[in-house]
Order: sequence, then C-alpha cells, then structure tokens
Amino acid sequence: MPPRRVITGRSQEPRKRFAEELRLLRHERGVSLRELAKMVGWDASQFGKMESGLTLGGPEVVQALDTYYATPGLLLALWELAVGDPAQFKEQYRRYMMLEAEAACLWQYSVSIVPGLLQTTAYAREVLTLGGYRGKELEQQVEARTGRWKLLEGDNAPPFRALLAEAVLRTPLHEAGEWRDQLEYLLKVSERPDIALQVLPHGCGLYGLVSTDVMFLRLLDGTTVAYTENAHRGELVEENRAVELLQRKYDRMRDVALTPGESRKFILQTLEEVPCEP
Repeated sequence: MPPRRVITGRSQEPRKRFAEELRLLRHERGVSLRELAKMVGWDASQFGKMESGLTLGGPEVVQALDTYYATPGLLLALWELAVGDPAQFKEQYRRYMMLEAEAACLWQYSVSIVPGLLQTTAYAREVLTLGGYRGKELEQQVEARTGRWKLLEGDNAPPFRALLAEAVLRTPLHEAGEWRDQLEYLLKVSERPDIALQVLPHGCGLYGLVSTDVMFLRLLDGTTVAYTENAHRGELVEENRAVELLQRKYDRMRDVALTPGESRKFILQTLEEVPCEP
C-alpha cells in the first residue's frame, strides 16, 4: 500500500502545526501582529511567541483568535492537541506521559519538591532551570509541565492523592512572593473533592520511600504501573511484583501521614511563616 500523501505539506507535529496555522491565518487576513493585538486584545509579543512556537498561549487567547478568524473550534482543537502532545517532553518521559494522560487514578509521593501536576509556572521554571534548561527550551518545558494541569481539570478528572514530605514545604523558592503563590495554589487545589494532599512530617522518622519520588497510575484495564524518580533519572516500573512492593511502602507512609484536614492546616501555617513583601 503506497504511503499516505500529505495534502497540505504542513507539519504533522501538533505544536509546529498550531504555530503554522496561526501564521497562515494572520497572513491571509493581511494584518500585522500589532494590528492583531489591537483587534483581539492581547499583547503583540504574545502572538509573536505563539506564531514562533515559543509558547502555546492559554485557552482564552486561542478562543479569541478562533472568534476573530471565524474558525470556530479549529484553533482550540489544535491547541489541545499541542498541549497534550507527548513529543514535547524528553524522549525518556514520553511513554510515561502517555500513560498518565490515560490513567483512571493517580497517587504520588514527593520527597523534596512539589509534584509536577501541582507546580505553579514560577515553581516549574525554577526547578527546570536547575535542571539545565535555558532560553526557548526552558520556556517550552515550563509550558509542557504546567500544561499537565489540564489532566486534573474537568468533570472527568481522575482522583489524585499526593503525599508530601515535610521537606517539600520547607524548601522555598528564591522569591518569597512566588513561594507564597505556590503554597496558596496547594491550598486551593486541596479543597477539591478529587484531590487529596497529605503531609508526612519529619517526626514520622525513616520510611520505605525515604529518597525516591514515585507516581502510581491505575490504568483503565485495572493494572497499576509506577514511575520512580530521583535527581538524576526516572524509571517506569510495570512488573507486578515490583509495583506491589512500592505500593506497600506507600500505604505504610500514608497511614502515618497527617490527614488531609491536618495537612491543610500545616500548609496554611507554613504560608503564614513566609515573609510578606513590602
């Protein structure tokens, strides 16, 4: 069977295709970035970054562009594909990201940093900068990470439980205001019925996952996989016995952690200790 012909000749990569469509629609309309900004209401630099592929923007600006270009739903659909495209992540993470997007239930333990699904943009940027990202690649990875918020939104969002070692809440960002924003975001999401946050205080002593971040994914077929990670590497664990051993350690930690209600109080107390900016 002959290979399928590409009719448009445009990129088949979701992120690049989204940027190409934005440029094409603007050129067909015959307007500059500055003129587009005046008519749609966002900054011209925002549209420039979107058309260059540096950023995807948010759903609000994409909906506004759909309205302006009279392409109801087209750009938003392309944007959703770009946000969910696993190719935007490093190759070693892509299979995990595909499984995460399909999970029926998620639960995690974090040793020292806020889980990726709960990081604010500023928090994600500082963590990724420590990982060596710079410039355009940094911005793309920040957007890819914060785009995972979408997984926990909507009526069909999977239940998510996160155990946070106390060190997570005792390791602030360099900017006090950004750290306050992160703690406030944790308090906000902890109010949702489908998200449970539990703090594991230092006083609990040593425990089975003392040095390993782990995320468990219960898949639609009923199986569970785990993803373990440290500062240098991550590993997808799919063998049943290995996953079961990790789950037992997780369960013992959950049993000694603070309740969700007590954890909210702990986070609130931590927030109150953050110096206020003048």
